[in-house]
Amino acid sequence: MVLPYVALTFLCWGMYGPILHEGQYAFGGGKPSSMPPLICVGIAYFAIAVVVPLVVLRSKGEKGQWTLSGFMWSFAAGSAGALGALGITMAFKARGNPVYVMPLVFGCAPVVNTFCTMFLSRTWDAASKLFMTGVLVVAIGAAGVMFFKPTKSNLEIKETSAGITLTETNNRTNEKTVAQAASVEELKTLNPKAYAKYMRYQPLSFFEWLQVMMALAVTALCWGCYGPVLHVGQMRMHGSRLRPFLCVGLAYFAVAVVVPTCLLASGWVQEPAIEHWGNWWLGSIWSLVAGAVGAVGALGIILAFNFGGKPVFVMPLVFGGAPVVNTITTVVSEGTFDQISPTFLVCLGLVIAGASIVLVFAPKPSSQAADSQSSAPTSNPAEEMTEAGDDASEPDQTAVPEAPVSETPPPETGEEP
Repeated sequence: MVLPYVALTFLCWGMYGPILHEGQYAFGGGKPSSMPPLICVGIAYFAIAVVVPLVVLRSKGEKGQWTLSGFMWSFAAGSAGALGALGITMAFKARGNPVYVMPLVFGCAPVVNTFCTMFLSRTWDAASKLFMTGVLVVAIGAAGVMFFKPTKSNLEIKETSAGITLTETNNRTNEKTVAQAASVEELKTLNPKAYAKYMRYQPLSFFEWLQVMMALAVTALCWGCYGPVLHVGQMRMHGSRLRPFLCVGLAYFAVAVVVPTCLLASGWVQEPAIEHWGNWWLGSIWSLVAGAVGAVGALGIILAFNFGGKPVFVMPLVFGGAPVVNTITTVVSEGTFDQISPTFLVCLGLVIAGASIVLVFAPKPSSQAADSQSSAPTSNPAEEMTEAGDDASEPDQTAVPEAPVSETPPPETGEEP
């Protein structure tokens, strides 16, 4: 029963980015939106991460109990997860593409997660050369993914003082379709489809690249810290898994629903006007589905561990499969499958391999340290992390999609969309 839940998770997390990307463009009528899609993601995550635990807790119960400190740590983890989801939406709002945005997140977040765990469990000195090699491989692969990312080569966009010209060539018939306009606004009015392609495939400016990089850094940091922080919440709730998951759902509602709604109502954040109700409905559906697949993927990790899955193979399978699903989904939906170069695939493989190496060879607390921690009660979060050790029967550290609620013990790492 373990592998089906692992497959469920990497399928869901692999589709999270492309689905959210579509929702953002649908909300904006061709121009990516950010706050409305984030609100929908928060609503979907709240519904699944709160309703499911409540039903199970009331019908079957679970070991552990509610504690204030456990609630605070778990709520903080959920807030980090929601901020990571915000980072993804901001990367897409700056016109970043899921084909490279999500693999970078899936590669970098486990690295941040591991370093955060090392800090909490005080295992800096235990970092091996193989582990550091994995970090280096992720960095090299990430740079390659950015540099060799697929582009829509059959679409040519020219901007001159006279206006904008889009020339799209049919790869099968070599027939060319030309759209012209004096300005972007005129293009939007006269040819909405050409405007949507212009917004998606126009080369990014330096400022947009900077926005994408900053958003990715925020997501990797937040989703990377998510697992270790949530694990402390689990420990403070005496090994409960569903109670912290419920707290994560509450945090998503607060950070991804209440706060954006207040920002939009106050006028502090401006979004593209929704000119047609069809855009609103379509954007809502895409974004709600994105939030749902993110939460279902997180639930899949919990179920995989409950049925005996070990983090040492569960998490590498998840972080190895999700980028592949993401890439296939994106290139098929955008029609850029023939634009993928072998170099890009090699770099994508490096990101996956590096993240797997980091997860498998993460520093582990010494047995003496674990014994000494377990012999005396402590309220220090770092000591609680060490105390959990590598025992798969203990509550697992929960993972990110972003994103990103998977659980792994301290030496192992994960993330959530």
